[in-house]
Amino acid sequence: MSRSRRRLALTGALLLIAGLAYRPPVIRPAALQITPPPAGVLPFGTPAPAGPLLSRRIGVATTPVTVRYTFDGGVHRPITDVSGGHELRPLGQNGGVLRLVPQGLGLAVAYPNRCTLAQESDCPRAILEGSRDDSLNPGTRPLQYGASVLMTHADLSDGANVVQKGYSVGGVSQFKLQVDHRLGHPSCVITGRTGRIYRAEPWVDVADGRWHDLVCARASDSLTLVVDGVARAWVRVPPRLSIANAEPLRVGGKGPAQGNDQYAGEIDNVFLTIGP
Repeated sequence: MSRSRRRLALTGALLLIAGLAYRPPVIRPAALQITPPPAGVLPFGTPAPAGPLLSRRIGVATTPVTVRYTFDGGVHRPITDVSGGHELRPLGQNGGVLRLVPQGLGLAVAYPNRCTLAQESDCPRAILEGSRDDSLNPGTRPLQYGASVLMTHADLSDGANVVQKGYSVGGVSQFKLQVDHRLGHPSCVITGRTGRIYRAEPWVDVADGRWHDLVCARASDSLTLVVDGVARAWVRVPPRLSIANAEPLRVGGKGPAQGNDQYAGEIDNVFLTIGP
């Protein structure tokens, strides 16, 4: 082989080796940008439409029901459950407002600070309230409901209702989750038409500035409160106790008027499950 041919062969071999050794740079896609939903003050919209005249006869759920609110839609969208139904509307008095604030990758609802005014009638108040929905009445069926809460001892008072439907007086019937009094104890409450109150309350302080998951579970003959996945308290209830009322689902108080057991702090992941 001539010298020129050997030189060409050597050059070709070197190029082949270089080609085999070459690894093109890995072009990685830019990191996924998760745009958080818009936070801010929830606007007070128009009152719920009257709709058709509702029957005086109060119904109960006839099929299994699951409702869950994550509040992750942002301030420019209605507050609905994850399926797009069961809308909740902000209501307030005396300048009380609700704010959507960052929580993890989503949002939570922040309620007015605990009022220290001399006259309770002057205090800002704000809640979320739905419309009458008899499908959220469990009757005597198994029931689970609850929420995630963030509170400090500065948020506590004699009454702080987290989520409820109905009232414990007047023969209305009720299920409710609350964090009442100054010890930060959560409690689950159910009441039938007789007005007798059944309460499951543990000696646990959840007003410690951390998020806690609270679940109330009504079986046929018991009511149990679960805190962060652990059953903490339970009470026996009559199997025939029925919860059925014409009141809407409310989050953060039993109404916007004075004496509403206003909640202070943040709430997320409100849910309700009925049946099977």
